[in-house]
Amino acid sequence: MNYKRYFRDYPDQNGFFGPYGGMELPADLEKACKEIDQAYRSICQSSRFISELRRIRKEFQGRPTPVYHCNRLSEKLGNCHIYLKREDLNHSGAHKLNHCMGEALLASYMGKEKLIAETGAGQHGVALATAAAYFGLKCEIHMGEVDIAKQAPNVARMKVLGAEIVPVSHGLKTLKEAVDSAFASYAKQYKTAIYCIGSTLGPHPFPMMVRDFQYCIGEESRQQFLEMTGHLPDAVCACVGGGSNSTGSFAAYLADPVDLIGVEPLGHGPAFGQHAASLTYGEPGSMHGFKSYMLKDDHGEPAPVYSIASGLDYPSVGPEHAFWKDLGRVQYETIGDEEAVDAFFKLSRYEGIIPALESSHAVAYAMKWAKQHPYGSILATCSGRGDKDLDYVIENYGFGEDHQF
Repeated sequence: MNYKRYFRDYPDQNGFFGPYGGMELPADLEKACKEIDQAYRSICQSSRFISELRRIRKEFQGRPTPVYHCNRLSEKLGNCHIYLKREDLNHSGAHKLNHCMGEALLASYMGKEKLIAETGAGQHGVALATAAAYFGLKCEIHMGEVDIAKQAPNVARMKVLGAEIVPVSHGLKTLKEAVDSAFASYAKQYKTAIYCIGSTLGPHPFPMMVRDFQYCIGEESRQQFLEMTGHLPDAVCACVGGGSNSTGSFAAYLADPVDLIGVEPLGHGPAFGQHAASLTYGEPGSMHGFKSYMLKDDHGEPAPVYSIASGLDYPSVGPEHAFWKDLGRVQYETIGDEEAVDAFFKLSRYEGIIPALESSHAVAYAMKWAKQHPYGSILATCSGRGDKDLDYVIENYGFGEDHQF
């Protein structure tokens, strides 16, 4: 694989990363997605569009976000050094605003009046509601009832920002069902609205667009790490649900001698229905308009999934991650609920940073990696802050008195 040419070759014109991706949709939705693809490709190289996006990132989002050396945590674990890319300091509290502002800018270019999306942990919903308020657009967010109860602070933020929340009450009432509901709504409104998917998944062109908008994570961290240390990290890790923060974290390093590790949610363990580790335990399949790895039940349908982190409980994964897995360029590991909660409390107590439960999976893996290596450095993406998870964590795990070295 020639990674120096990678972004010219993938995805191809039909939206495929090798055998994964594509656009498997009803005729009306296929027409709408092709319209989005054409609009995006017509402006993504435009200096005017790029300049406006850069201005928004600098003046509104607060980019670049910093790279931070976890000195105390590193010392507790040995001689390895853990660094964080602080996407939790991005405006609205997570990496999601990176692609939401880009998608909303595209919607304005296309003359659309409304943004429609799903959300799991609520971070994408908050980011899209923020973008809609910025551009003066309507916003419709679909969210499973389980996640609405679990992520009450983010639901409140979305409502304050002016978004309409559509509760989803069928199935497991979580992220997969929220995507189903959002797509159904979009099918009725595609002439005046744009679907803004929350990750590097779904039909083409969404995996490509979200990757491009999230590329700033790795682009910034690569330059920052070189300036801080004079070399690149030995490894970069990030949590993987659908794949947006991890795709953005890894893409800039593809041609570098750096290990890339995607961290999937093992939940309660490897038993059926107790995790959401699609790349580790899944197989190729199709859902929500694209081909990728997928967790299936006995009938070949999407399997029930679970993770303590609402943003990770999805039964498939972005097609580019599936491609990277087959190429062997990215290694995929798992972290369970208990390890993630332990990392949540330890990062909070020893560094003063409360991470999102999604991000805690990456932090937990970085801690494990540091214990296994006598020297070196690992950069983990802290994809979001943990304000949204505090009530849930405290109710179920207390204040972390038992999670100390």
